Amino acid sequence: MTGLSDLTGDYVLDTARTRIGFVARHAMATRVRGHFDDFEGDAHLDGDHPSKSSARLVIRAHSIQTRNPRRDDLLRGMFLGLDDHPVITFTSAEVKQVDETDYKVTGDLTVRGATRPVTLDVELTGGEADPQGDLRVGFKGGVVIDRNDWGVNWNAATAVLISPKVLLEFDVTAIRRRS
Repeated sequence: MTGLSDLTGDYVLDTARTRIGFVARHAMATRVRGHFDDFEGDAHLDGDHPSKSSARLVIRAHSIQTRNPRRDDLLRGMFLGLDDHPVITFTSAEVKQVDETDYKVTGDLTVRGATRPVTLDVELTGGEADPQGDLRVGFKGGVVIDRNDWGVNWNAATAVLISPKVLLEFDVTAIRRRS
């Protein structure tokens, strides 16, 4: 892996090699896993001063996928309010380095028009040049949120059948922009 100083630069998400997903418990017995297919993001990494790093992510809510079309339609409409809130966003506000590869990234998560702070656990998984000479970095991590904090609920039955705790997870590859 390349040294942290060598990673400094501006990056764009490689959407073909990035997964933005979630896991929620249904009826407290099974897990529903899903992901989003349409998103974009960028980051500025400062290897010498990680606290000066930043990240931004925009997810298009229509792209939610759980491998169940009926459930996906309910999630888009009743849970995410797609018509009024077509995007989910995250914008970092603070980056703290925990150790050589682990970070805490705090920022604002906006879902259904509600914005709340969250702190992501982020691990730097690699950084190296690809065959074309472009520098790529990898990160993975996540955060557990209470979906009720963002008004992501349909009715009283879903409040009981679906756990309020949702794991948001990501496995990201980003490409450094050439100057």
